[in-house]
Amino acid sequence: MAYLEPSEFVTKMVDSGESKVYMSTKDTVIRAFMAGAILGLAAVFAITVATKTGSLLVGSVLFPVGFIMLYLMKFDLLTGVFTLVPLAWLDKRPGVTVGQILRNWGLVFVGNFAGALTTATMVAFILTYGFNTDGGALAAKVATIGESRTLGYQTHGVGGWFTIFIRGMLCNWMVSMGVVGAMISTSAGSKMAAMWMPVMLFFFMGFEHSIVNMFLFPFSMIMGGEFTVADYLIWNEIPTVLGNLFGGLCLVGLPLYFTHVRTSPDRKVI
Repeated sequence: MAYLEPSEFVTKMVDSGESKVYMSTKDTVIRAFMAGAILGLAAVFAITVATKTGSLLVGSVLFPVGFIMLYLMKFDLLTGVFTLVPLAWLDKRPGVTVGQILRNWGLVFVGNFAGALTTATMVAFILTYGFNTDGGALAAKVATIGESRTLGYQTHGVGGWFTIFIRGMLCNWMVSMGVVGAMISTSAGSKMAAMWMPVMLFFFMGFEHSIVNMFLFPFSMIMGGEFTVADYLIWNEIPTVLGNLFGGLCLVGLPLYFTHVRTSPDRKVI
């Protein structure tokens, strides 16, 4: 395993954030679309496994396959760019402005959502033979998940909203550790192992991931979940996105940057 020291891989994080700002609109959207589509497929795979085996743990162990595939292909998730792109601005990289950061986040959001929605539609189509039959046990399970993670939070009011926010924060704490894990080694096997662990943790713990939810909730609505688009946005997607932003940037990106790149002088011990 060719392990890189934190000062090396955190510099790679800053370089990566800068490169995403300069990336063309076409490349940004296509990479984001593919990331959303693959992560959606990984989510339905994990839910299918958990439903058929009766074990959430087994589904959680297998879910990171999708995350690993998309990052090895250098596709982009909103959760990752939340963590990486602002570091290039903090490092005063030329051309990296707040406006350019928001442009990147907006394009990645649109691409991720389009990819996740495309996968949701395709999976719903094949489960129902062109929307002509019932989706079976998997459809029922997904519909229940969608209702419990929108209306279930809504019943708790403000406390429910902040519960989603904190779950989103904890989620991107772990997912961003996976993003960083892809940079700590030059070996593909080591990269995969480093990405696997935190992503498995977030899925098993039921934390809220904005891109997984871009797949899950439209899929749930197609499969008969009884909640509205407004329920999904207000009682899941919006607080999840905000929590993902806070968790990835404040719990991963900034601590690494300020302790391994913009470090303080060593203490003088007399």
